[in-house]
Amino acid sequence: MAWPFLKVLLVAVSFLGCLYPLVDFSFSGETRDQKPNFVIILADDMGWGDLGANWAETKDTANLDKMAAEGMRFVDFHAAASTCSPSRAALLTGRLGLRNGVPRNFAVTSVGGLPLNETTLAEVLQRAGYVTGLIGKWHLGHHGSYHPNFRGFDYYFGIPYSHDMGCTDTPGYNHPPCPACPRGGRPSRNLEKGCYSDVALPLYENLNIVEQPVNLSGLAQKYAEKATQFIQRASASGRPFLLYVGLAHMHVPLSRNLLSAEAGGRRPYSAALREMDSLVGQIKDKVDLTSKNNTFLWFTGDNGPWAQKCELAGSLGPFTGSWQTRQGGSSAKQTTWEGGHRVPALAYWPNRIPINVTSAALLSVLDIFPTVVALAGASLPRGRRFDGLDASEVLFGGAQAGHRLHGNFESRKRLSSDIYRS
Repeated sequence: MAWPFLKVLLVAVSFLGCLYPLVDFSFSGETRDQKPNFVIILADDMGWGDLGANWAETKDTANLDKMAAEGMRFVDFHAAASTCSPSRAALLTGRLGLRNGVPRNFAVTSVGGLPLNETTLAEVLQRAGYVTGLIGKWHLGHHGSYHPNFRGFDYYFGIPYSHDMGCTDTPGYNHPPCPACPRGGRPSRNLEKGCYSDVALPLYENLNIVEQPVNLSGLAQKYAEKATQFIQRASASGRPFLLYVGLAHMHVPLSRNLLSAEAGGRRPYSAALREMDSLVGQIKDKVDLTSKNNTFLWFTGDNGPWAQKCELAGSLGPFTGSWQTRQGGSSAKQTTWEGGHRVPALAYWPNRIPINVTSAALLSVLDIFPTVVALAGASLPRGRRFDGLDASEVLFGGAQAGHRLHGNFESRKRLSSDIYRS
């Protein structure tokens, strides 16, 4: 009973302003080359066809395309669900939503989160001597013990859920457009469905709200600065590190500071894709400068594009789903059709992962957990069944065999990878 009480006490103290964002980067006695570092970057609502290396029509991902040329690109890589919270829970636990207790998204009003009896990847690595950080979107519970600082992350800077789940002073591009936060504390009237006005979107640093409402136009640069600072400090400390970056891109609303791009003939989505690509490039550049040969960088997405957002949504590439579109539907986010969960994926680790390789192995976000745990020399939590596999043979051994079957994760319907096509 002492530990839950201590967690609640720490939360209370933090809101009194007595707990500052301190991370222990002190040297633990282990040398730098004993354990690899890990940087996992998760894009939000990014389509398979939004990556230029996947789809020649896309011209906005120069940094990601360079990473693909310098590492491994996966063309049959899948999210574990086609919505935010279940996909993120699967990444951090290596388990499907029906096992880890997160089968649907958490709301602003949710009081729970990822069940406390689930062990996150950050907790496993933290126990193995890693310093752990989360920059960006969490969306796995934002009250009490569900907060990232109590789920294995030494450092947290980001938003508690999607950035369309709270009002801001400068709303971005969205369908339908949402108003700014109401002035004088008065609630907005005649809100469109899906617009929030009761709570301004908060930005956290550890347990403290440092900005509310969030300034969306500066959020990407804040993420880049905090991520590069974390990598710099962790690299200098001699401790191995895990950095998980949950991007706001390409989820709506898209920032309005991208208007200047439209003057050059670029639509808002294309400009936002370039901004995201630049952010990822800054993180990769910092890795290359500080710990290039000992850091495994994994980039992927949480689910497919949000087709209902029309021109503010991404590209499915070839996975448009002709049957679905003929019926007036979509094969993208919020569906179990292929466009909803087939996502871009890149792996980069100089001198370890072969360069300019395209892998057709059937892999999933679920595989990140067991792969990272194995590479870190840590142990999987006991008494748990995991749905991912260690992809080391694919990454380093040239194997092309991943999963034999691809799971339709939200309906639990198993379909052969040979016939599971849109």
